[in-house]
Order: sequence, then C-alpha cells, then structure tokens
Amino acid sequence: MSDQRGFLNSVGWGAAEIAPLAGDASTRRYARLRDGARLGMLMDQPQGAESAVAAPDADEATRRALGYNAVARLAGADCRRFAAVANYLRARGLSAPEILVADYAQGLVVLEDLGDDLFTEVVNETSGEELYNAAVEILAKLHTEKAPEYFPHPVAGQDALPLFVYDEVALIAETDLMLEWFFPLALNRPATEAEYKEHRALWKTALDAIVGRDIVFVHRDYHAQNLLWLPKREGLGKVGLIDFQDAVAGSRAYDLISLVEDARREVPPALAESATRHYLEASRKFGAAVDDDAFRAEMAVMAAQRNTKIVGIFARLFLRDHKRRYLGYLPRVWNYLEQDFRHPLMTELRRWYDRVVPSAKRAIPEQADA
Repeated sequence: MSDQRGFLNSVGWGAAEIAPLAGDASTRRYARLRDGARLGMLMDQPQGAESAVAAPDADEATRRALGYNAVARLAGADCRRFAAVANYLRARGLSAPEILVADYAQGLVVLEDLGDDLFTEVVNETSGEELYNAAVEILAKLHTEKAPEYFPHPVAGQDALPLFVYDEVALIAETDLMLEWFFPLALNRPATEAEYKEHRALWKTALDAIVGRDIVFVHRDYHAQNLLWLPKREGLGKVGLIDFQDAVAGSRAYDLISLVEDARREVPPALAESATRHYLEASRKFGAAVDDDAFRAEMAVMAAQRNTKIVGIFARLFLRDHKRRYLGYLPRVWNYLEQDFRHPLMTELRRWYDRVVPSAKRAIPEQADA
C-alpha cells in the first residue's frame, strides 16, 4: 500500500487534510486535499494492480501473453501516462489538471483541483446544449491534428511515452468481453469457441468497412462523469477534462459516441443529434470538414463496438467485483446497441445478436446473484 501521508510530507503538502472521494470502476483512488486556502487532488494508483502494457509494435501473440491491458491498449497502473496526456492537452489550451507534484514510482500524484461541477450535476441546472456543444468543440479542435505517436515524458530526460493505436486487435478483444462476462450472467453458460469465432469474424467485417478513416487523439472515456463545467474560463477552457490515461490514437467518432450514448445517464435523442451536428459544423469551422454520411457510418460501428464492450464490462463489475449498481445501466446500453444495429453496416451483427442473445435474455433481474 502506498504511503500517502509520507509522500505528502515529502512534497510540501504534509499539513493538508485528506478527504477521500467515492471510488469508480477502476483501481485508482482519489482524495481532495485542503491546506488552508490551497486545494489539490491526490491521485493514488496502486502499483501492480493491473497487468503490463506492450511495445507499440508488439504483435498480437506478444500482447496476449502480457494480458488484457496489453491487448486492449490500456495504460495499466502507470500514472506517468496520465501526466503525459494532461500535459499534451494543456499545451493545446484545454483544461486538463496541472500536475503539481508526483512520485511516479509509488503511483502518487497531486493534481490541480478542477472542482465538483461535473456535467452530470450541472446539465440539469443549465442548458444541456451549451455544455454538449462546448464538449464537442474540444473534439473538433483536437481532431484538426493527426494523433501524435509519442508524448514527452513528464520527467525531463526520460524516454517519451507512446500513444498506442486503437487497432483491430484491441477493438475485437473488447467485444470479447460481452461473451466472456455477459453470457454467463444472461445465458447461464460460457460462450462456445464457435460463438467467439463467428462473433470476431462479424466484427472484423464491420470494422474493415470503416478502415482508412482519420486517426486522431481519442480520450476513450469522454462522457459526462469525466467532464467538468468551468464557466469562468475562456473558450475551450470551459470544459475540464479528467480520466484520460487510457487515451489512444483511433476513430474521430469514438469520443463523440462516448458523449452522446452515455451508459450512465440518459442523453435525449434530440440533444445527441444536436451535438453530432454541432461537431460536424465545428469541424468545418476549424478547417477539417467531415463527410456526413461516412462519419455517421463510422459512428454506428464505433457505437456498437463501444456498447458491446460496456455490456461485458458492466457484467464483469457485477459478477467479479460485486458492484450491483452496474446492472441498472444495462437496459440503457442495450437500447443504444439496438439503435446502433439499425445502420446497414451492422445488419449481420444484429442478426447474430438476435439469434444468440435474444431480447428476452438481455434484461437481468435486479435480484440476480453475483
């Protein structure tokens, strides 16, 4: 276990009060620090809590040997990546938290405190359209640049950190989570090898249909619980960004889908459509026009991929981690999936799901046992 107090003593925050914050789906822990008028946020990432990552050019076999994080291109327990991404975003005028002090070996970082005004809290008190438009303008601006291959290391003189490509290996591995965790929950049996094989082949066909799109910076968890409203700041700085350590280089549709098909809160269809149109308009304004039909096809595939993954993750959080509240989100995610499957590119996958996981099997009773 990390020595939080010893770390704070060593970096000039020894007198701070520590107020832990509620946990989320990850192994990271957060606490608010108060030292008189000075505020900060302590991030504590337990070291060794998650498996290793692989080199950017590692083949699939090497990545699978290292574990799921390497396959799916997750950051693991390395908070250096959080700091590197924060610095990248801040260099573009965006409101990622400043890294104040850090002990990366222990996994302890003191961050700028961006406050409590998460989109999830503020959206009901103000115009949802104002907040969502601001959020998609950030994406449109980021997408004017090609994704970087590397980030400068947060410690001067250290080797740069790669931005991994969100490749087909990672995307299909994420859809495997549906079979690995939701099948035992919903069908009371493991998926067969034949089902895995057919499912992967169908996903490969769907993903191949959108190959060749622009590769941009992808936050990966760009939704209302990871965005803060900072109305006193100017321009794109009005949106605070957190939880971006798993950033990758991938589809320009992915983060928009994360925002408008939010697994944890209802996004009205009219607001989702308004945000999508605003993204397309902002892209044109920033000089990176996007073909509407091609982009919406990309959105459909990325949305279905993401929601398939989320069904698997939420089933895992219930079965493995005994976090029952995630069962309550599953009906919403299935509704999104059914909507995503309406696109012609998703026809064969829709037929597979209707046959193998029919609608009657998608609703999990609240009294289900973990």
